[in-house]
Amino acid sequence: MSVVESEALPSDPGSARDGQPPRSAGKPPWVAELKRFEKANPRRVAIQLLDTLVPYLGLLVLMYMTMYWHLPYLVTLALAFPAAALMVRLFIFFHDCGHGSFVASPTWRTVLGNVLGVLTFTPYADWCRTHGIHHTTAGNLDRRGVGDVWTMTLDEYRASSTGRRLAYRFFRNPLVMFGLVPFFSFIVLHRLPSRGSNRAQVMSVLLTDLALAGIVVAAALTVGIRAYLLIQGPVFLIGGPVGVWLFYIQHQFDPSYWARTAEWEPMEAAMRGSSYYKLPPMLQWISGNIGLHHIHHLRPRIPNYNLQDCLNAVPQLQLPDPLLLGPSLKSVRLKVWDERRKLLLTFREMSQQIQQSARLA
Repeated sequence: MSVVESEALPSDPGSARDGQPPRSAGKPPWVAELKRFEKANPRRVAIQLLDTLVPYLGLLVLMYMTMYWHLPYLVTLALAFPAAALMVRLFIFFHDCGHGSFVASPTWRTVLGNVLGVLTFTPYADWCRTHGIHHTTAGNLDRRGVGDVWTMTLDEYRASSTGRRLAYRFFRNPLVMFGLVPFFSFIVLHRLPSRGSNRAQVMSVLLTDLALAGIVVAAALTVGIRAYLLIQGPVFLIGGPVGVWLFYIQHQFDPSYWARTAEWEPMEAAMRGSSYYKLPPMLQWISGNIGLHHIHHLRPRIPNYNLQDCLNAVPQLQLPDPLLLGPSLKSVRLKVWDERRKLLLTFREMSQQIQQSARLA
């Protein structure tokens, strides 16, 4: 299942990707020094694959054995939780490969990216393109719409039709965002090439779909389709929402950063618009240090296993107000961006703002 590796993702915020010139203004000298943390470490790669990929596959087998031994299905479901955590961690490795990191060899990155893409239901080359666009547009109000969470401004919402307002409220409902969206994105949308995909990216979608179909057929001929769904289903239904939450919280928090193209700066988008999500050690391990997202947006080619070392070594990255797990849960209430006040509003705050503006008009 070898496809041509997607065009490399940007190594710096603001690198040219989708027809726009790079922007580097405002980056202090210490940002360039972070490049030393981009070096791949074969030993750490081997350890990560051993402590994540092997137990993930082992847990899937063990889940089947609990059913084969006719143990209560609750035992199988209990095993789905650690399996889902490991699937989330595997997606971080997949994500690293897409950024030209994790392993030094481009060939092995392509192989690993495609294999991990099958395990996480995501076509490698096609995802690389849309995620690369996300990295060069995060926080830019004029370039939303690819690889990000649908976010409207207060003025846009105010000017929208009733139907569009209802659609936006539906999408931003937590039950939809973290319930339906993971299923729709990974199971439905990822089975189709994204708009603007080239031939290699279309092939990555087709080959991933073929590999997944092969797994389903093999399961049907061996353990049975029912067993496969009862094993893979809960693993995905637990891991999918966790993955979407991690992506959501990376840029949907307060205080944050959004700007129009004329004022948008990649340094600001990274340091103020990408979260420093300080998680408990076990959750940080599961999420592959992706909570150190401000570093990731500064230097996307730093592999997950070097992010904590980078944070520890560079005082400028040790921001005084990290986003903690408890307070971060309140971010789910943030819905629209107020360009004038430069903050995210809840729907209630937005309604109050609209009513106040109407009274003053």
